[in-house]
Amino acid sequence: MKPHNILIILFINILFICSCSNNNSNLGIFDFSNDIGNVALKGNAVFNKKDSSYILNGSGENMWFEKDEYHYVYKSFSGDFSFSTNLDWIGKGENAHRKAGIIIRQDLTPGSPYIDAVIHGDGLTSIQYREIPNGITYEVRSNVKMPKRINLQKEGEFFYLSTANENEDIKFAGNSVKLKISNPFFIGIGVCSHDNNVIESAEFSNLSLKKKSKMKEENSNLQSTLEIVNIETKNRKIIYSTNKHIEAPNWSGDSSFFIYNSEGLLFKIPLEGGTPEKINTHLSTKCNNDHGLSPDNKQIVISDQSSIDGKSRIYILPVEGGIPKLITKNGPSYWHGWSPDGNTLAYCAERDGLFDIYTISVNGGTEKRLTNAEGLDDGPDYSPDGKYIYFNSIRTGKMEIWRMNADGSDQIQITDDEYNNWFPHPSPDGKWLVFLTYDKDVVGHPANKDVMIRIMSIETGEIDVLVKLFGGQGTINVPSWSPDSKNVAFVSYRLH
Repeated sequence: MKPHNILIILFINILFICSCSNNNSNLGIFDFSNDIGNVALKGNAVFNKKDSSYILNGSGENMWFEKDEYHYVYKSFSGDFSFSTNLDWIGKGENAHRKAGIIIRQDLTPGSPYIDAVIHGDGLTSIQYREIPNGITYEVRSNVKMPKRINLQKEGEFFYLSTANENEDIKFAGNSVKLKISNPFFIGIGVCSHDNNVIESAEFSNLSLKKKSKMKEENSNLQSTLEIVNIETKNRKIIYSTNKHIEAPNWSGDSSFFIYNSEGLLFKIPLEGGTPEKINTHLSTKCNNDHGLSPDNKQIVISDQSSIDGKSRIYILPVEGGIPKLITKNGPSYWHGWSPDGNTLAYCAERDGLFDIYTISVNGGTEKRLTNAEGLDDGPDYSPDGKYIYFNSIRTGKMEIWRMNADGSDQIQITDDEYNNWFPHPSPDGKWLVFLTYDKDVVGHPANKDVMIRIMSIETGEIDVLVKLFGGQGTINVPSWSPDSKNVAFVSYRLH
C-alpha cells in the first residue's frame, strides 16, 4: 500500500474514533466502545471491574457478506497474539443467527478487511473473514457447537480457532485462515443481533490477551484437519481434526464417508465427522497417500510399501476391507486415477530411474507407458468421460498441468504461470479442474508449506484460488471431489 493511502486510512480512523466512540477508563483491557456500520439501535458495553467481565449490547442487520453492523469494544494492537474469552448469550434471543465473539479489523470503516471467531445464537461456531476492502465474507465452520470458551491466535499471516467446553482444556478446533492484516490493527469483542430493530446481549468473561512469539518448527507438534470447501462460496467446513498425521481424503461415490491414510493404514470417517474406523488392509500396513475408490464404489485401490524391497506397489481390495490383490508387479508404482469404465488404472512409476505415467488393467498384466518426456511426470487422473488423462509435468522447467488422450497421444500443456502446479483432478461433471499450487521456488511437493488449492474452468481456462492454507504433501494428492461437483475435500496442517 502506498504511504499516502496509509495516512488517509489512519486519518479516517482517528476521526471515526473521536466522533463516534466512548473512550473512557471503564473498559478494562480495551480503549474504545462504539457501533460499526449503520445500526438502528445504539449499542453499549458494561465493564464489571470486580470480575473483569463485559456485557455487550448490540443491534445490527448482519456481519456477513458485505455488511458490517454490530457493537464493538476494542483497542489498537500489533503483532502476533493469543486472545481467549468465555462467552455466554444472555436471554433466549430473537434470531438464531445472532453473533458474538472476537473480532480483528484492519480499520474501523465499514467494509474493512477483518477476521473473527464467533459463536452464533444456535451454537454454530466459525471463523469469518473478509480479504479485501468491501469484499464479501467467507467462513470456516467448526464441527464444535456452542463452546464455553473461544480462542483466536495470530501467527504471521495465519489465524487459528481453538475452543473448550465447560471444565475442558482449550484445544485447536481445526479452523485456520491465511489472511494478511497489517500492523497496527484493531482487536476486540463484538455483538451483532442480526436484526436491526433488536438489541442482543452477550457476556464475555475470563479474557486473556497475550503477545505471542513465533514457535521454532523443530519444537512444534503437528495438527491435521480434514475439511471441505464449496467451490461456489469458498466457504469451508471442518470434518475432523486430530493430532495425528492424516493425508489424502477420498470422497465416497454415495457421499456417505471419506477415506484417508494415517501411519500406514487407511481409515473411514462419516461425511458428518465422528470417530474414524480402521479399514482392514491385511498385510498392507505401509499405505501411502495414493489411494482411491472404484467408480462403482465397491473397491479401494492402494499404493503400499510393505513388500520386502520397500517399494510402493498398487493393490485392490474390497471397500469394506480384506486381502489386497497385487496389480503392479514392478515398483515403485503410485496410483492416481481409475478409468470411469472401471477397467484401467493410471499411475506414476519409476522405471530405470525415470518417473513417467503408466496404465494397467485392473486385473494386472502388462503395463503401458504413456509419457517419456525428460523429467518427472506425475498425478494422472481421468476426465469423467474417460477421453482424457490430466497430469502434471516438469518438462518445461516448472511443474505445470498437462492433458493427453487416454492412450497417451496429443499431450498439451494446460497451465502456464509463475507457480508449480500439482495433482490435477477434474470434477465429476467435467466442468472444473482442481489442483495444488506451490510457490515457484519450491522443489517437489513437500509437506509443511504455504500452498493454494486452485480451480480452473475447463471451458474457459480461467483460474481462481479456492483456499490458501498450510499444507502440501497429503493435502489433495488423490481425487477428492464430491459426487455432485460442488465441494472438494482436503487436509490442512498446523505446527504448534
